[in-house]
Amino acid sequence: MRTADVVVTALGQIRANKLRSFFTLLGIIVSVAFLVAVVAIIQGMNAYVKENIAGAVIGTNAFQVRRTPLQVGFFDDEMWKRVARRPRITLADAAAVRRAIPEAVAIGLTSGWPTPQSDIVWRDRSMADVVVFGITPAYQEVQDYRIARGRPLTEVDLDQRRAVVVIGNDVAGKLFEHVDPVGQFVRIAGDQFEVVGVIAPKGRVLGQSFDTFNLVPLTRYEMLFGRRLTTTVSVKMRDAADVADAMGRAEEAMRVAHRLRPGQENNFSIETADALVDFWKSLTAVLFSVIPAMVAIGIVVGGIVIMNIMLMAVSERTREIGIRKAVGARARDIERQFLAEAVALALCGGLLGVVSGWMFASFVALVSPLPARITWWSVVLAMVLGAGVGVVFGVYPARRAARLDPITALRAE
Repeated sequence: MRTADVVVTALGQIRANKLRSFFTLLGIIVSVAFLVAVVAIIQGMNAYVKENIAGAVIGTNAFQVRRTPLQVGFFDDEMWKRVARRPRITLADAAAVRRAIPEAVAIGLTSGWPTPQSDIVWRDRSMADVVVFGITPAYQEVQDYRIARGRPLTEVDLDQRRAVVVIGNDVAGKLFEHVDPVGQFVRIAGDQFEVVGVIAPKGRVLGQSFDTFNLVPLTRYEMLFGRRLTTTVSVKMRDAADVADAMGRAEEAMRVAHRLRPGQENNFSIETADALVDFWKSLTAVLFSVIPAMVAIGIVVGGIVIMNIMLMAVSERTREIGIRKAVGARARDIERQFLAEAVALALCGGLLGVVSGWMFASFVALVSPLPARITWWSVVLAMVLGAGVGVVFGVYPARRAARLDPITALRAE
């Protein structure tokens, strides 16, 4: 019997029993859809964290020299005691880093923890709990801020301690609806500031806005809020390939500036966004370890259902098998036929599962901030699983059909 005839006959049996075939495949469809959808969402989230959250926190092609390490989660007591003994990052440290990396695109300072929040008031309108950052002008370039209106903060603003502010896009939209904010005066923590610029929107990451903030010159900021317990030096390089070398030179310059002897532990941290990315990857690694078990359970259940249905089909088609053997069909032909039907069923389930998973992942991406990226390997794995289930759980019914005695089979009603 030709392979094409075997496949056509198998598909004909599926079409002849559509409802039974669908319910037979339900376990495989759900398992494969779950696999494709979850992998798509996790892969999309990995890329999203790397491209958006990491870039929003530290900047593209950038790293930071910090008093405290960039860590997701809480410090333990011992770690916090060591961090508390570290000296603050100063302007002198920033100058040392600048001398060590003359080719850096920008090197800026920003106020660190604790970051104050303040109401910002314009006329009879106010916006509560807006984050206020004290910065040097170069920080705006490190963070890739684009000015939508007005101008950025300048070195003159920094040197003269001017009471000027650049506001985030959300602040501009909520306080100055239908009004150009540039040139307006607002009150921040009781002091009057002139709005000189508005940052172009950065967007939202996982529902969290990155446009609700105020930027003021670091010198003016310290007059208003005092020095923070931490100050951060942010360094932006032209290319990602230059970051590692620049980090090494920055570490050397900081050790010299802090008079650390060989063998002494650094009393500062040099960080990229890898801490955030690594934290997310550790979470997704846990998810990836759970997914195979859940998918395997569904696949096995689906395979057992396929095997039972195929055994039922063998019983229902006993007379047909007898007739085919009587006209010359070999046991191998019968076995191939039933095995092909089992594989075709499983492959159809895999295909429907892939489509369902893709549709579900697309729906999640549409109605939520969670992105989704379908990966080719998850689709291939889904189809291989489908075919594998058909082979593994279709062998026994196929062999049972092939071993039927033709005389006994012809007597069956």
